[in-house]
Amino acid sequence: MPPPGSQSQTSAAAGPSGPSNFQYNPSDPDDFFAEFMSSNKPYSFDQERTRSQSRSHWTSAKNNRSDASSTSQKESSTSTSQLEKPPPVEKTLLCTLEELYNGTKRKMKITRNIGKPDGKVEVETEILPVEVLPGWKKGTKITFQNKGDRLYGQLPQDLTFIIDVKPHDVYILEGNNLVVNQEIPLVDALAGTTIHLKTFDGRNLPIRVEEVVHPGHEIVIGNEGWPIRKEPGKKGSLKIKFDVTFPTRLSSSQRAAIRQIMGG
Repeated sequence: MPPPGSQSQTSAAAGPSGPSNFQYNPSDPDDFFAEFMSSNKPYSFDQERTRSQSRSHWTSAKNNRSDASSTSQKESSTSTSQLEKPPPVEKTLLCTLEELYNGTKRKMKITRNIGKPDGKVEVETEILPVEVLPGWKKGTKITFQNKGDRLYGQLPQDLTFIIDVKPHDVYILEGNNLVVNQEIPLVDALAGTTIHLKTFDGRNLPIRVEEVVHPGHEIVIGNEGWPIRKEPGKKGSLKIKFDVTFPTRLSSSQRAAIRQIMGG
């Protein structure tokens, strides 16, 4: 406002040192802000309100888009987490004792079912490399993640190979021990003999039998059994269980000789 008592549009302001050069020109607030902002266009409170409303609407729309995107991601994540994981597909992997003792590598051809949204099922084939480690036993499981059937509306199944063992002509695996059932004739059981076994690592193992052998007699040889996976370099035992075969017939001279030798 102009100084009290002034009737003109322009008045001088007096300070302690006298009149100053400051000129106060009462004007419309829009003109004042236009001059203050050094703008060629007059500043308008209506324009500011419009820009403020536009910024508010833009921020609201951006937040709505962000919320919609976040909701969509959450729904997608929720729908995926709600899918059911079927039990694994199990297949038997038949191995020899030699393969399990030394380890081996296989290439297994598998087929899987692929379910489609229209209800149709396609068959897919794949070759999987399977490594069998030394010392594995019957019942060992090898699992391939998501390599089983892929049914529509469910998570992919896992594929599990379960080790099974082919019967061996000589050896039986019991725990970490290899067992051999050995038949010997009565004369060898009484007079002694040497038996030879071929090991799984290709050696010829001679075993001298010097004591008198009776049916059910057993010889145990340490560290010649099955590899122990938890203790590298260590093996179980080799057990030889004897069965004595008796002659079905003896001549009179044979009977007499036996009696003479045995002192009966």
